[in-house]
Amino acid sequence: MKADLLEKISSRTAVVSVVGLGYVGLPLAVEIAMAGYNVIGIDINDKIVDKVNGGLNYISDVRDSDLSEVVKNGRLHAVSDFSIIRGADCIVICVPTPLDLNKQPDMSFIRSAVRKIAKHLHSGTLVVLESTTYPGTTQELLKPVLETKSGLICEKDFYLAFSPERVDPGNSVYNTKNTPKVVGGIGRASTEAASALYREVLESDVFEVSSPAVAEMEKLLENTYRNINIALINEMAIICEQMKINIWEVIEAAKTKPYGFQAFYPGPGIGGHCIPLDPFYLTWKAREYDYHTRLIELSGEINQYMPQYVVERVYKILNRYKKPLNGSRILILGVAYKQDVGDYRESPALKVIELLEEEGVMVQYFDPYVTDFTNRGKEYKSQELSKEILNKADLVLIITPHQSIDYQFVQTNTPFVFDTRNAMKHVKERNNIELL
Repeated sequence: MKADLLEKISSRTAVVSVVGLGYVGLPLAVEIAMAGYNVIGIDINDKIVDKVNGGLNYISDVRDSDLSEVVKNGRLHAVSDFSIIRGADCIVICVPTPLDLNKQPDMSFIRSAVRKIAKHLHSGTLVVLESTTYPGTTQELLKPVLETKSGLICEKDFYLAFSPERVDPGNSVYNTKNTPKVVGGIGRASTEAASALYREVLESDVFEVSSPAVAEMEKLLENTYRNINIALINEMAIICEQMKINIWEVIEAAKTKPYGFQAFYPGPGIGGHCIPLDPFYLTWKAREYDYHTRLIELSGEINQYMPQYVVERVYKILNRYKKPLNGSRILILGVAYKQDVGDYRESPALKVIELLEEEGVMVQYFDPYVTDFTNRGKEYKSQELSKEILNKADLVLIITPHQSIDYQFVQTNTPFVFDTRNAMKHVKERNNIELL
């Protein structure tokens, strides 16, 4: 049976189903289709299904022409009905794994998807989970559900593995196709099957580990590493501001060391679908073993404090000019969670806006990648970056350093700029600029 599956994968006759067509699923589905496989995308959102089938792209990391091509030639189509899995040889799960209000893992999307998959699972199928989660999910959650609901036995009748997604929206160098892949299967056969699929589709290396738990923990290590180092540099920025030392100059100096140092940069907080969330999966799971991840939890506290710290700095800046925070006009540049993307999930800008409005601030924003958004039931629309709106603002607050913004124009036409990202480092006249 394994030989038959490997033959289908190598000959590209295997039918692949990608469950969840978001920031991870759609780029993967397109790459698999471009590699010559027939791909069935499954998503419970009918609007997404219609967009895919219409060749209408909604993910920045997918080229419009690539999506249009694979849809037009019949290599990719989308449905909302899970029964189509009966005809699939490989199933890759890319559903969301958010946190609930108590910062605990919300596994409802995975549970729902796996139950629906199990109803239609047949012998000889490979199932791979890519959604970021806590160590043990594949073994403890997916395997029992798939076996119980389908009546099949893992490693005998079907294959199961975990391979963490590595998506960095807006990265001009690394993407789904050329980023190395980590694969950990329930057993040797599962690892071999999953690795074979990725090796056929991707240009990058595939690194095999001994179990799904190792692969799950590896993903959490990647982002916890970043979370902790960002917290360190954020705390350094707070200390440097009090000591009247330029943290950005300090970092540039430290970067001259050719070993033992990697540059991280401070900012108004962390955002996106990984770094603000993933460490909480580990802290939650660690409690099962009566261990509190003190360093990880402390780094989370520091990073979550940064939006509040930004607002405190805004208050001090306005106070120097005898302007109260209440009733002031603040223009925010950038609400996306990172540079040059339109993704605002978990963006620190949302919390900063919320805190400013609680203090009576009249907030407007400009973002060339986010024309509008809704937060806590309130709708916001991007303004035109004009002389008029810059002149009227008491303060311009840079949250996201999009490269397309003319920062010289901003500096010239506004009373004061609080730059939390060093976006204006090339602007020579700095009398009205303050850095984080």
